[in-house]
Amino acid sequence: MKLKNLPLSSLFRRSARLRIGGLMLLAVALATMSAWLHANANSVASFAAQATPGQEHFTVTDLEWTDAGRARRVPARLFWPESASTGKVPLIVFSHGIGSSRDGYSYLGRYWASHGIASLHLQHVGSDRALWQGNVFSLVARFQRAAGDQEAIARVHDFSFALDRLLQSGRGAHIARDRIVAAGHSYGANTTLLAAGAKVVRDGRLLQFRDPRIRAAIVISAPPFYGEKDFAPILSGIAIPTLHVTTADDVIRIPGFGSGLEDRLKIFDATGGPFKALAVYKQGSHNVFTERRYFDSLEVATEVKTATEGLSLAFLDQVFGQADTLDLWERKHRALFSEYVERR
Repeated sequence: MKLKNLPLSSLFRRSARLRIGGLMLLAVALATMSAWLHANANSVASFAAQATPGQEHFTVTDLEWTDAGRARRVPARLFWPESASTGKVPLIVFSHGIGSSRDGYSYLGRYWASHGIASLHLQHVGSDRALWQGNVFSLVARFQRAAGDQEAIARVHDFSFALDRLLQSGRGAHIARDRIVAAGHSYGANTTLLAAGAKVVRDGRLLQFRDPRIRAAIVISAPPFYGEKDFAPILSGIAIPTLHVTTADDVIRIPGFGSGLEDRLKIFDATGGPFKALAVYKQGSHNVFTERRYFDSLEVATEVKTATEGLSLAFLDQVFGQADTLDLWERKHRALFSEYVERR
């Protein structure tokens, strides 16, 4: 299938003149703006309920890196399981949604580490929580810049740079190189797809950002490719197992910029690879997977987060050698989702 000769900026927009993910991500930002403006940007909402945590102890370390070649800071938070001191552990590199930071989605980092999986949660300084700071009247412009081509590409470079740094450090010898996973939510799901092998064309040139060290990907609430009817030329080249997670209410309701479940399903259908799974929860907003609960009841947020923790672990267990773990998860949580699909 031939990939259209479209500028990179057309891929996540309603027309070829718009930038990567721009309008969709801006819509997400606007949908949550009121709540964020009344929240302390440095606080982390409480979320006590988790899936059954593992028994393993772990440490949490904030890392401050700078990519000198790009003059760009790449902060990260590392969840490091105790078992890494005596052997090699899997690693998940997580990319946050627009306006978040490395301390977002910490419930996943804690859960994975308690089960012997290290995770590196990146902070993308061009699209992090600093967007919420400053003059409210320039907020929209800040989000537009953050959703542009330059930042979308910079995020993928953040991913590879941070992975380089961690693997080159003393901890690198304790990471299983054949079990490195990319994961992300919303804008971070776009970053994950690009790092996993999504292909784009700009000015007649094929651009690829695939990191060959990635062996699997977890894609949560991936934004659509606005202006594109066929996502297959972009995503069919992905050649690793993928897990896609969304909800029936994963909808952005802003006139002109609507996006719903049908877009998440198109992403799933178009994604290539030897194995992929899709879980669609019955309830939960686009933000239900974050640490902040604005549009979901505590009960719904707890159920979705808890199930997603277990789902991610079952996916990794199955991909890396333990058969039928996803089947067990599906039977246990069947009442929570409206659709569950596996394709090989």
